[in-house]
Amino acid sequence: MATKAVSKPGLEEEVAQIHRIRITLTSKNVKALEKVSADLVKGAKDKQLKVKGPVRLPTKTLRITTRKSPCGEGTNTWDRFEMRIHKRLIDLHSPADVVKQITSISIEPGVEVEVTIADV
Repeated sequence: MATKAVSKPGLEEEVAQIHRIRITLTSKNVKALEKVSADLVKGAKDKQLKVKGPVRLPTKTLRITTRKSPCGEGTNTWDRFEMRIHKRLIDLHSPADVVKQITSISIEPGVEVEVTIADV
């Protein structure tokens, strides 16, 4: 949604275009994920932006069941391994250049950040 402020007839100034920005955070470590999402929301609220989130999406559990014995002989004993992937969504309404300032915070290792920008 581009808005134009008209000060004099014939002269028009363009105001920064507002975008709907969706930040998706993914990690195996919940503490790191919560810290990064809290920092992002705090930075956005300091700049007086509309913020929705962090929305907690369902945890994906990846499971692998394998035999303990490498040769197949002996008792049938099994190892069960699982990896949990946690995901958070944060929606912002702001100009695109402001997002660079917000996302310039130090992001914990192991946290993936994906930024999607759409026009409103």
